[in-house]
Amino acid sequence: MSRVWFSQKLEATAAFWRVLRRDGVTLGFTTHDHDLWFDGVLHSASPGMVPSSIRRSARFEPDSAEVEGALSHDSIAAADLSGGRFDGARVLIGLVDWESGTREVLYRGAIGSVMEESGKFTAELQSRKAELQLDPIPRTSPACRAQFCGPGCTLAAVRFTHEAVLSTFDLVANSVTLTTTPAPANLALGSLRWLDGPHAGRTMAILAANTSGLILDEPLSPALTPGLRALVREGCDHRLDTCSTRFANAVNFQGEPFLPGNDQIYRYPPPPQ
Repeated sequence: MSRVWFSQKLEATAAFWRVLRRDGVTLGFTTHDHDLWFDGVLHSASPGMVPSSIRRSARFEPDSAEVEGALSHDSIAAADLSGGRFDGARVLIGLVDWESGTREVLYRGAIGSVMEESGKFTAELQSRKAELQLDPIPRTSPACRAQFCGPGCTLAAVRFTHEAVLSTFDLVANSVTLTTTPAPANLALGSLRWLDGPHAGRTMAILAANTSGLILDEPLSPALTPGLRALVREGCDHRLDTCSTRFANAVNFQGEPFLPGNDQIYRYPPPPQ
């Protein structure tokens, strides 16, 4: 049986906010005036970080919540917010009794958008019920709809993930050259996850591969240095020919390359000869 909170006039209760970023970093904060350790996470004291009222309902519209606070921790730096490190991060909001350690999660969701102004930030949160608004029905397409090495594709990601070392980088072209096993052409449309340096933990998409190296989708930091480690994932252009000849995986192709398009009904037959 869950505890009834605020049933007494005076309770040792504080709110907590836990963020699980997509790069594997977990951050915890609490409105208490001392740091609290529970669930294997250190929740830093942040009295100025105030969760708004949380609206929950049994209907299908998403539950709403916001969190406001000052940029008082290095873990919530403005550069990280603008750089997208918190985009899509999972969020838990709840209450904790700092004496007994009793705790309860009141809200589960994800960060939808983050706004920063005059040294303060506001995070708009999206509850799990927002997923009910997604259309799960696949649409026909000439290209494969499956994520490379994801569900439906069935290829093992470990086969196409390689260790790499940064050789050179070009800030103007926003490109890097790596010391790694696969040919650069095979890395086009893949991804690069930094293990060291200013982008550690960040994953960048590889837009193309040319003579200057691998062109990435996010700006590179001038603080990069040769020798930094990264993991690169090969890419796929989602064409049937590539799936068949390069990966021998045409049986799992999730597309309809030979299905006529809607424009077929507007075409006239050729005149008789």
